[in-house]
Amino acid sequence: MKLIAFEVRDDEREIFGQLSAEFGWETELVEEILTLDNAERVRGYDGVTILGHSLLTPEIQDKLMEMGISCCSTRTVGYDHIDVQHARKIGLRICNSDYPPTGVADYTIMLMLMVLRHYKQALWRGQVNDYSLKGLRGRELHDLTIGVVGTGRIGKAVIQNLSGFGSKILAYDVHKDPEVAEKAQYVDLETIYRESDVISLHTPLNDSTLYMINRDTLARMKDGVVLVNCARGELMDVEALIWGIENHKIGALALDVIEGESGIYHRDRRTDILQNKNMAYLRQFPNTVMTQHLAFYTDTAVASMVRCAFEGIASFTSGQPCRTEIK
Repeated sequence: MKLIAFEVRDDEREIFGQLSAEFGWETELVEEILTLDNAERVRGYDGVTILGHSLLTPEIQDKLMEMGISCCSTRTVGYDHIDVQHARKIGLRICNSDYPPTGVADYTIMLMLMVLRHYKQALWRGQVNDYSLKGLRGRELHDLTIGVVGTGRIGKAVIQNLSGFGSKILAYDVHKDPEVAEKAQYVDLETIYRESDVISLHTPLNDSTLYMINRDTLARMKDGVVLVNCARGELMDVEALIWGIENHKIGALALDVIEGESGIYHRDRRTDILQNKNMAYLRQFPNTVMTQHLAFYTDTAVASMVRCAFEGIASFTSGQPCRTEIK
């Protein structure tokens, strides 16, 4: 078996080496993204794996099929960078990756605590030897009502973490999990908006959840609500977030993702002109903490995503069902 991997990061190389030996495969590691210009490199390989900056457009998919590639794995959970409908049409089989939910769940709690305890302001002051307390009085999770939107693997793990703090936990999901119901109270979205002091999003991005946080839904929330997003940036309308901060409707924001992050996050853009005014403006607010889409980024998660690439391609080429196949 021969596998070619594009967008390989330095932190993945050792894992690729270990799994190549375990599977007995020949593996070529390429730092560049997959494009039409370098697609010829896949000729002679049995499978291709990519990350999120390689856009699997219809043209590139057709080229892969022309080069004899009938399966591709993305070492990401999301697959917005893949035209799945065209892949299905031409018979190109696609799978994504997964990883344990604990890393993102832990990170979510960290972000909650950071904004509730004004860590950003405390850090800034400490850097200029200002150790005053004014304006830094925080709130305790124990005293707050936390709304968790989406109770899949990650949302469920967040609720498990929160249960140790003694918070009142409200949950919303189309599909109710009996285990979650033992630790949280399932309610409708309106109740989440109306009663939560903190709202954390863990739902997939689709037509029904696009911009679910907007001017209208913000108006139905408590004044001073804290919003946390470690899921997908487009769940929140950035213009609405800016309005909410400026008008003191939002008490704090904790964002690991943001609308328009593609092409910026996970790259060194220090000397570039960034064409995302809203991102820059939102970042400067004292009650906003933003990180570069790294809630997932742990040693466990990286190893799991690379392993999923091997397992997915192995399943496809052997004619076996693939547990992470995108259909």
